[in-house]
Amino acid sequence: MPANRQVILSRKPQGKLALDNFSFAEGPIPVPGEGEVLVKARYVSLDAANRAWMQGVTYRSALETGQVMAGGALAEVVESKAPHLAPGDLVFADTGWQEYAAVSGRNLARLPNMTPITHLLSVYGVTGLTAYFGLLRIGEPRAGETVVVSAAAGAVGSIAGQIAKIKGARVIGVAGGAEKCAWLTDELGFDLAVDYKAGDVRRQLRAACPNGIDVYFDNVGGDIFEAALFNMANHGRIVCCGAVSQYDDAPPPHGPRGVPGLIVTKRLKVQGFVVMDFYADRDKALDELRGWVEAGRIKVQEDVIDGLENLPSGLIGLLAGENRGKRMVRV
Repeated sequence: MPANRQVILSRKPQGKLALDNFSFAEGPIPVPGEGEVLVKARYVSLDAANRAWMQGVTYRSALETGQVMAGGALAEVVESKAPHLAPGDLVFADTGWQEYAAVSGRNLARLPNMTPITHLLSVYGVTGLTAYFGLLRIGEPRAGETVVVSAAAGAVGSIAGQIAKIKGARVIGVAGGAEKCAWLTDELGFDLAVDYKAGDVRRQLRAACPNGIDVYFDNVGGDIFEAALFNMANHGRIVCCGAVSQYDDAPPPHGPRGVPGLIVTKRLKVQGFVVMDFYADRDKALDELRGWVEAGRIKVQEDVIDGLENLPSGLIGLLAGENRGKRMVRV
């Protein structure tokens, strides 16, 4: 009988995440109860939110030491006690960082078989839906407007920027390093890219957006959020998707000064969201995303690492900005 390989959060990080915050264990393969399914993880999603969950309660319970590290996976049903799922079905499930998990079938939906199946975890998964709903429902870009996306070479940012281009916006991506910036403009069709490693981001954005920023899609928070905030146009919209710059380091001593007055005088909308807020319209969004991908209007970039044992180093690398596009681990 095979064992269930697991990654444990053995010590909560006090500063930057490190390999010694994790340990490895083997446990028994769980037995599903009534209404549950036993699933085997095939690809585990790596997301900046994994780090945020270690800091305390978010939209899910805080992680505690000694627990299997939390995370979602594209998984295959091995045994089912849920009437709508059968062995061999693919699902996206909150499995944690382990090879096997018994999970409730209540909120699981059978996913279509497609090639490559990794798209079910990237553009047709939480990543693509986050970009779609955040940009279109909160940002509401209009043709001719200027849209700025931070972490633009990452999973959500790369898709959000391409959707903004589809909608006729002028799109500027913020990324780290000349190579990523060139990829955004040469491969993904962004109009300009700002390298936050190359100097004063506020000054670079002012030069790139002389009439101000109409929509800012924020994935990082911190200094880049502040730089965009002070370059917003009147009636601009700020989509607060994530704050990766603050997940893996000490919090800043204070936020941007003068923000309430700036929001009022420029009549800005600043709104956070969690993708599940919009799941009632998920099927419509997926149809539109599929059409754009098949027409070549969205290019999908995936960063696949092999081996469950590489989940900790993969997350540390993601937080350091190593990846282009959606990072995941093949179990």
